[in-house]
Amino acid sequence: MKIAIFASGTGSNALKIIDYLSNYVDTDYKIKTPISFLVLSNKADAPILEKLSLMKTSKPLINIETFVFNRQQFYEQTTVLDYLQAQDVQLIVLAGFLWLVPDYLVAHYPHKIINIHPALLPKYGGKGMFGMHVHEAVKQANETETGITIHFVNQKYDEGGIILQKKCAIDVDDNAEMIAKKVLLLEHEWLPKVVEQLVNEVYK
Repeated sequence: MKIAIFASGTGSNALKIIDYLSNYVDTDYKIKTPISFLVLSNKADAPILEKLSLMKTSKPLINIETFVFNRQQFYEQTTVLDYLQAQDVQLIVLAGFLWLVPDYLVAHYPHKIINIHPALLPKYGGKGMFGMHVHEAVKQANETETGITIHFVNQKYDEGGIILQKKCAIDVDDNAEMIAKKVLLLEHEWLPKVVEQLVNEVYK
């Protein structure tokens, strides 16, 4: 089983997925197939790439490969698709990846690309709604709760079928940074579990 994780920044969710799934693949047999991880980034200097180098040193048994691409290779060429197909990728996870996935990639991987959004869709979704922009909008609207949405990816931002939503309360005194921390805890807890579920569905 090969999982491709797209990440643009620090990649904390990518690291959580890899750590969560690799910890028990060979011990508890919750997942009954070996897993390889391919981490793709549109930024050569993304912190996630350096963190992965450290992870590979500390956990040499984990199979992790990285691949860096640019906008032209993603939108105007088939470089990324060629790489994914050559690696026989079966699941794609967007974990802090901000570019809109092109139609050709969605078509080649129907219901095999998932994304995590830091709000309860359909609220606070769409182009430009990412990271602190989302949490600031939630705070300005005086919401009493927020959360995460894990969903399949289609041709539009944040409009694919919802797989899972989890909520957290917002206290009156919470600012956007405090809201972000609460949401990140949900992301780290639930995204690896959803990936685990999807892997097991492939290998029922």
